[in-house]
Amino acid sequence: MNAIAHPTPDGATIATPADPDTKERARRREREIAAQARRAQRREALAALVLKAVPPVLGFALFVLAWHGIATMIPAIPTPQATWNAAVPLFADPFYRNGPNDQGIGWNVLASLARVAAGFGLAALVGIPAGFLIGRFAFLNAMTAPVISLLRPVSPLAWLPIGLLLFKAANPAAIWAIFICSIWPMVINTAVGVTRVPQDYLNVARVLDLSEWKVFTRVLFPAVLPYMLTGVRLSIGTAWLVIVAAEMLTGGTGIGFWLWDEWNNLKVEHIVIAIFVIGIIGLLLEHALLALARRFSYGTN
Repeated sequence: MNAIAHPTPDGATIATPADPDTKERARRREREIAAQARRAQRREALAALVLKAVPPVLGFALFVLAWHGIATMIPAIPTPQATWNAAVPLFADPFYRNGPNDQGIGWNVLASLARVAAGFGLAALVGIPAGFLIGRFAFLNAMTAPVISLLRPVSPLAWLPIGLLLFKAANPAAIWAIFICSIWPMVINTAVGVTRVPQDYLNVARVLDLSEWKVFTRVLFPAVLPYMLTGVRLSIGTAWLVIVAAEMLTGGTGIGFWLWDEWNNLKVEHIVIAIFVIGIIGLLLEHALLALARRFSYGTN
């Protein structure tokens, strides 16, 4: 049994049993303090969430309000309500298929994503190793710099006829346009990352007589990874922009073709819906690669 010490007149102490009610009150007080701390933490978390959510929600609300005002002044532009009413049946059955050129928006989005994956994947397979080589060897860097500077600003629509000439078909031509336009951010960012590796790291590798493969895997790759992922993130955005333009010209299937087909049918509400779909998918791709970059950032994990 717990006891409480009481002093005596001569300075000695006498231990007496502790009051059970006192112990219970102390435990109750501790529980109340813990509950108050948890409530305070929840309030702080809720306040932080509200402060984080309010600006984008307010911005989107102002965007919709401005859109409604413009649509009121220009009747050819559909209002937000009219666009929503058109979107409901459109997304109620996004995967219908009545023929090769009459498919739901879901199939068109998947077709575009498949082309982006093919072109972007090829660009990564070629661009990242090329960036390492260009950054690693100064002579190669100087040799390729004017070629990259010449080809990088070329519009994707200028590359599309070359693809049609080479492959004689719309689908590989679109993949070619994605490849040639999305390769440059990966090449450039990877090469820049290699050139910014501290020379001390390479000197240590030389002293240790490491092979070129070990220099790449132990020194270059970890240091260059953030630059490389930045290039990948920029390239995926470029690839998504290119495919929409390419599909509008080549036809067949895809979100770009679907948008152009809706324009030919004068379904302006569907054009606005396509714009939102393109933007949302681009945003999701961007955030997915940002999350990947944070996950593999060298020095933070």
